[in-house]
Amino acid sequence: MTLHKGGSGTGRPATGRPVNPFYGEADPVSGMTEAPPWHKLPDGPVSPHTAYQFVHDELMLDGNSRLNLATFVTTWMEPQAGVLMAECRDKNMIDKDEYPRTAELENRCVAMLADLWHAPDPAKAVGCSTTGSSEACMLAGMALKRRWMRRNQDRYPTARPNLVMGTNVQVCWEKFCNFWEVEARLVPMDGDRFHLDAASAAELCDENTIGVVAILGSTFDGSYEPVAEICAALDEIQEHRGWDIPVHVDGASGAMIAPFLDPDLEWDFRLPRVASINTSGHKYGLVYPGVGWALWRDQESLPEELVFRVNYLGGDMPTFALNFSRPGAQVAAQYYTFLRLGRAGFRAVQQVTRDVARSMAERIGALGDFRLLTHGDQLPVFAFTTADDVTAYDVFDVSRRMKERGWLIPAYTFPPHREDLSVLRVVCRNGFSHDLADMFLKDLEELLTELRRQTGPLERPANVATAFHH
Repeated sequence: MTLHKGGSGTGRPATGRPVNPFYGEADPVSGMTEAPPWHKLPDGPVSPHTAYQFVHDELMLDGNSRLNLATFVTTWMEPQAGVLMAECRDKNMIDKDEYPRTAELENRCVAMLADLWHAPDPAKAVGCSTTGSSEACMLAGMALKRRWMRRNQDRYPTARPNLVMGTNVQVCWEKFCNFWEVEARLVPMDGDRFHLDAASAAELCDENTIGVVAILGSTFDGSYEPVAEICAALDEIQEHRGWDIPVHVDGASGAMIAPFLDPDLEWDFRLPRVASINTSGHKYGLVYPGVGWALWRDQESLPEELVFRVNYLGGDMPTFALNFSRPGAQVAAQYYTFLRLGRAGFRAVQQVTRDVARSMAERIGALGDFRLLTHGDQLPVFAFTTADDVTAYDVFDVSRRMKERGWLIPAYTFPPHREDLSVLRVVCRNGFSHDLADMFLKDLEELLTELRRQTGPLERPANVATAFHH
């Protein structure tokens, strides 16, 4: 999580400030007279109504999550799901003996995903829920490293393990390599190739490669990486060099899109070299944050020594996680969503989302001011930049001015070797309808009339050169 310094930000005067008398619970003239301090505990309690009002009012300054076109995270669920989550928020997922039905729902979700992702034997696939894809990726990386260590006991720890991936990976993979002392071998972008390709991945592999990470949809532009081609290239390496290099598919978003909209695309456990897959239940799994899932092809893919068996609260509990306590609400909501939609329901929801993305991309491309990098036909996500002849403004001007109208759309530069390319990206999620897309396009068209009259892009301080924090 983001680190914050104690007391940072604009401080409230120590003497306190007068407060709205109507914050008082019953009598508006006998309630609180001063607002509580910001950066230290108040001297005494306040009424629940007053505490709520202070927090509620401050949170009004946040952006509207439904208009946030930067996030992949689910921002709308049915009211019944919200009620179910409220009923389960006090249940600690780790207390599996005390909450056996919550644990059973987790097991059912793992079995459903194993079947959805074509595990050779779904009954033998192993998996778990996590706090999100970041934790799931960490667990998958740990399994890759431990399997490599077991195969190379005669050389480790002298030899340094490495992990091959594209420079477009989510930052959690760079964290993994840093925290677990693995060399990150990043394939840079090249020209119009904005993600990992098979040849580049194979070129960086050697006997110390613990695995290759393939992303089923890049957060930079929504494109799928060619998982099957990467696996085929690694098959050739094993045939000629003897290196058996597994693949982990980071399907944070695409693993809940492709099974329903691209069923013939082979990216999952149908490919024997795919050892593990993760996804975010709180993205296109259609659940509020935060829940992720990590699955392994079989028990051999997850070294047993990584699984802790804890005698906790009277039961033997196998666990593989970086944390311990967390609420069971998101797991219950995930099972609710699987039960509620089924395959046909998921297909319908994701198809509408992709249709919205493709329609928006086509209409933005038709404006003439922009050049599309992707079209929303893989993930319901597309990226675009200003056309070559546009000199009056840049993507950062568009992002800033659209924010004035309530729309949160990120502008950012691409990583090496395409730092020269700055783009806008739109993420379409369930709940972002064609009607909202029409409103977005109307605001954008009106804004362009103003931006075209600028003499040039507005200057930005170097430390805020991007509005996108990947």
